[in-house]
Amino acid sequence: MPAPVSIRAASNADEPRITEIWEAAVRATHDFLAEDDLVFFRSFLPSIFGRLNVRVVERSGCVEGFIATAGHHVEALFVNPALHGQGLGRQLLDAVMAEASPGPAWTVDVNEQNPQATRFYERYGFVRMGRSEQDASGRPFPLLHLVLRR
Repeated sequence: MPAPVSIRAASNADEPRITEIWEAAVRATHDFLAEDDLVFFRSFLPSIFGRLNVRVVERSGCVEGFIATAGHHVEALFVNPALHGQGLGRQLLDAVMAEASPGPAWTVDVNEQNPQATRFYERYGFVRMGRSEQDASGRPFPLLHLVLRR
């Protein structure tokens, strides 16, 4: 039986662990990124604190995943890849949606080249509403734009 989890607001002290989780998860799921791309995207992580609503999930006192949202948009959701498929991502989504005020439908952008993430969100209830040839930074990584239909 998996250890119980808790979800809480992230603190600045969580930044090193969040960075570790982000990098491990990206290396496990984003095989289309070159090392230079990882360095580029890693540079954005410190800016999520104070700008986004960041929550972490802990298991046995250790941070094992995080979600960053802006309004009703999921900006980032990453879980320790050793724990993929154990429901931590779903629990993070459930938690931020439960604490959010009513508003527009939830949205997320997913790299088209990351089918594992696309399947995760579609199983949750998100559907495709569009596609972009480039990511938000103008790089040639197509994005699928998803919206939650419940």
